[in-house]
Amino acid sequence: MRIEEELKLDFKDVLFRPKRSTLGSRAKVELKRDYTYRHSGRHSETVPIIAANMDTVGTFEMAAALAKHHMHVALHKHYLVEDYVTFFNDNNHPVHQYAFYSLGITDSDLDKFKAVKKATGDAIEFVCIDVANGYTETFIDFVKRFREAYPKTTIMAGNVVTADITEALILAGADIVKVGIGPGSVCTTRKMTGVGYPQLSAIIECADAAHGLGGHICGDGGCTVPGDVAKAFGGGADFVMLGGMLAAHDESGGEIVHQHGKTYRKFYGMSSEVAMEKYSGGVAKYRASEGKAVTLEARGPVDHTVQEVLGGLRSTCTYVGARTLKALSKCTTFVRVTQQINEVYGKAE
Repeated sequence: MRIEEELKLDFKDVLFRPKRSTLGSRAKVELKRDYTYRHSGRHSETVPIIAANMDTVGTFEMAAALAKHHMHVALHKHYLVEDYVTFFNDNNHPVHQYAFYSLGITDSDLDKFKAVKKATGDAIEFVCIDVANGYTETFIDFVKRFREAYPKTTIMAGNVVTADITEALILAGADIVKVGIGPGSVCTTRKMTGVGYPQLSAIIECADAAHGLGGHICGDGGCTVPGDVAKAFGGGADFVMLGGMLAAHDESGGEIVHQHGKTYRKFYGMSSEVAMEKYSGGVAKYRASEGKAVTLEARGPVDHTVQEVLGGLRSTCTYVGARTLKALSKCTTFVRVTQQINEVYGKAE
């Protein structure tokens, strides 16, 4: 046993230090970024925010809504083969060019992907290989074999929180490493296992490792307000994945519940008992649920939330003098704080 004494930080522990800026308007901030991916060699121009691959967030409808803003969706993996085929063969290429096909590392996951790919040709540009624990040799080996089989596909793989396995995944064939263990709003991994890492420090450390090898990272989890998204980018994230912030919208999916004259939508973690009952026949005897289910008041179309997130990002950039989102991390100085906001009149809506 050993203890690391170095302080690790979460989004709540810091604020941006404002700096002199020559930007006259938020409208002048460019949020699109150009990427060239290390292994696939592909190029993309995107607003690098990704809707999480949860069946109450990562839907076809969400893909269509976010594509209008040049944002990504990691589709959840529980659609039928024919549903994926219809989506990726659709003539509306601006939509599916922003979509990640998500899969796990089981034989059935791989067989399903092969069936979809066979029917859709080269339409799938992005793949998200997603497991809760990215530290197993089995996972790293799967990424390596997938890269060998599909050299032109851009691969995002995770989840991890440390520099060593970030490097291992990039060397194995990942273009983007997904970073985050336990910070999600409906994730109970830290409660059930005691495992995790403060998300801002995880992003900073993994970004440093990835960028040294020409790779990228995606900060996954822990963002509750637009300022957190900005902090993730300020810490060096190339992409940021959002779950709870994009849940309960018209495009999010999720069971609709009507109570006391209001409309609600259910939202749950993909390792929750609800998800495992739905897709695996229940929680296996050798494991425990590591997610929870909540009921959120319906939020209407996702466009309003997107506008808040992107508007917040632009405002952050003007405060620190960053003309582009790419420049934000270079303009970032974080100050440690003990309090974020004044809540004397209650929490802000």
